Amino acid sequence: MPSEVHYHDYLQLDKILNAQFPESDKLQLPAHDEMLFIVIHQAYELWFKQLHHEVDSVAAIMNKPALNDNSPELQTVVHRLSRCVTILRVLVHQIDIMETMTPMDFLDFRDMLRPASGFQSWQFKELEAKLGLKFEHRHGKEYYTAQLRPEQVDLIKKAEGSKSVLDLLNSWLERMPFLKEGADDSFWNGYKTSYQSSLAEAEKNNIGGFDDIFSSEQWEGRSLSPSACRAALFIMLYRGYPLLQLPFQLLNVLLEIDEQLSSWRYRHMNMVHRMIGTRIGTGGSTGKDYLKAAADKHYIFREIAQLNSFLIERRKLPLLSHAMEMRLGFVSA
Repeated sequence: MPSEVHYHDYLQLDKILNAQFPESDKLQLPAHDEMLFIVIHQAYELWFKQLHHEVDSVAAIMNKPALNDNSPELQTVVHRLSRCVTILRVLVHQIDIMETMTPMDFLDFRDMLRPASGFQSWQFKELEAKLGLKFEHRHGKEYYTAQLRPEQVDLIKKAEGSKSVLDLLNSWLERMPFLKEGADDSFWNGYKTSYQSSLAEAEKNNIGGFDDIFSSEQWEGRSLSPSACRAALFIMLYRGYPLLQLPFQLLNVLLEIDEQLSSWRYRHMNMVHRMIGTRIGTGGSTGKDYLKAAADKHYIFREIAQLNSFLIERRKLPLLSHAMEMRLGFVSA
């Protein structure tokens, strides 16, 4: 018989509740708000741990040789990524609590923290890598791991060298044969004509981008191949069919993750500007300027969002064959 589980022991509350050691107390220069600062950042790191738990499980499912697009496994992927979105919303709202601290409250202990900085959060950098932020796309890539310990850098490099959620998404999309062999070109040529006719005069150059993204075999520097982009756009266009509803939810939830990460970065940037103005961060970064540049650049699923540039109105969508409709929905023969 296993021993009875007690709430206090199960949650390891002795460790958690005795893990706050303000620097201001050590120096006998009490700063009331330092406790809030520590608790919020510890909560962030715990949520990052949970995000890793969810993302790792999603990657394990998507890395299987085949993923049924109408299966409980795909539902699990969408559900767990949706949970990540909800957690990220909590991270954004935690800034509301942080902002109950005034700049003068922060100055009571800020200089005691040097060179500690949120820039040293290896869990967050590793999470970005697992989702698909590539080294070459990072802002300040020449020093983004400079303040980390060797074992933390190793974890991030390992994540960068493994298949990310974005890599696995590309492979999954490439495996989705919506159109039978030989019909693909016919469909996309017709769609291209419909798309071109929908463009305003100022948008006519978009047709060159259409060819680059959906037809060109030269996709070096991009994360999604032309065939993956065609599959993703097809999902967006015909998401009303039952078989495509879960795949569409997957694409949509990844865009929501990017949106929440962006919201968190911009809220963080504005908070830093409010707290320290133009001063440098405690870790030596340029503070607000660094955070703004990273926020502008670190869109992981940018290529999915860009596909929305190539949508057309529902009423102009090419009609699908009866055979295709049977494959995608509940249509009687």
